[in-house]
Amino acid sequence: MNAPNAAHEPLDARDRPARLTVGVVGAGRVGPALAAALRLAGHRPVAVSGVSDASVRRAAALLPDVPIVTPAEVLARAELVLLTVPDDALPGLVEGLAETGAVRPGQLIVHTSGRYGTRVLAPALRAGALPLALHPAMTFTGTSVDVQRLAGCSFGVTAPAELRLAAEALVIEMGGEPEWVAEESRPLYHAALALGANHLVTLVAQSMELLRTAGVEAPDRMLGPLLGAALDNALRSGDAALTGPVARGDAGTVAAHVAQLREHAPQAVAGYLAMARTTADRALAHGLLKPELAEDLLDVLADGGSTDGGSTDGGSTDGPKGEDR
Repeated sequence: MNAPNAAHEPLDARDRPARLTVGVVGAGRVGPALAAALRLAGHRPVAVSGVSDASVRRAAALLPDVPIVTPAEVLARAELVLLTVPDDALPGLVEGLAETGAVRPGQLIVHTSGRYGTRVLAPALRAGALPLALHPAMTFTGTSVDVQRLAGCSFGVTAPAELRLAAEALVIEMGGEPEWVAEESRPLYHAALALGANHLVTLVAQSMELLRTAGVEAPDRMLGPLLGAALDNALRSGDAALTGPVARGDAGTVAAHVAQLREHAPQAVAGYLAMARTTADRALAHGLLKPELAEDLLDVLADGGSTDGGSTDGGSTDGPKGEDR
C-alpha cells in the first residue's frame, strides 16, 4: 500500500492512498471507537481533540499514545478527519474550521451525525475537502466494547456519487454495512432510529423501576428474555407480533394499569397512555384488535384510564370473554 502523502498535496479521491492518517474532532463516545476500528483496519490515528475529563479518558483508553490537540491541529495532521460532535454543534464547527483555513484540499471530512447528510459540510467542500456522512446505527458506551459492536452494524451513508466507493470502503473496514440514505431523507431516517432506540431505553428503564416498586428483586433478569423475544418477534413480523391487553382489547386491565401508575409512578402515565393509543391504532389497522372491543378501550385511553364498571384492582389478566392471550 502507498504511504500517506506527507506533503499534504491535494489528492483526487481515486488516487487516495488505501491507508490514511486519522484525526478525531470530539472525543465523545463515538469518535474514539470509530478511530480504533480504523486502526484495526490499518489506518493510523494521529490526533484527537477533547475538552472534558471524560473525553480525555476515553481517548486515552481507546487511542493510547495518540496526542490530544486542538481541532485545528487535528486537521493539520490528518488526511481523514472524523467530526464526532453533537448534531447541533456540527454546522458551527464546520463553518469555523473552514473560515480559519484549517480544511485542506483533498482532505476527507467525515461527520457521524444521523440528522445531516453532506450538505452541512458545504463550507469544507468549498475549501476543497471530500465530504462524507457516515452514521453508525448503534448505541455507544465509550468503551472498547463499542469497537466489537461495529461488526455487522449498519451505517447510514450519504456521499457524492464520486465518493460512494470511498464511503463504502471505510464503512466495511470498520466492520459495518453501508445503507445509502438520500440527503433529504436524513432527518426522517434519524427520527426513526431515535424513536426505536432512544425511547426503548426510556421504556426499559421505567419498566425496571416499576418492577422494583412491585417487589421484583431482579427486574433485569425478568425482562431480559421477555424483551429479547419481543424484539426478535417485532423485527421478524412487525405489527403481527403485537400481544398484550391493548392488542386484545382488555379495557378493564388497561384501566387497572393506569390506576396503579397514577398511584405509584404518575410520571409514567402520559407515556403509557400515548404508547397504548398508538398500539391500539396499529392493532386495529392490522386486524388484531376487534372493532367491537376497540371502542371501550379507546374510551378508557381517552379518559386517561377511567372506566365505568371495569376492574381497577389489577387482579384479572384474562382476555375479554375468556379469549386467549
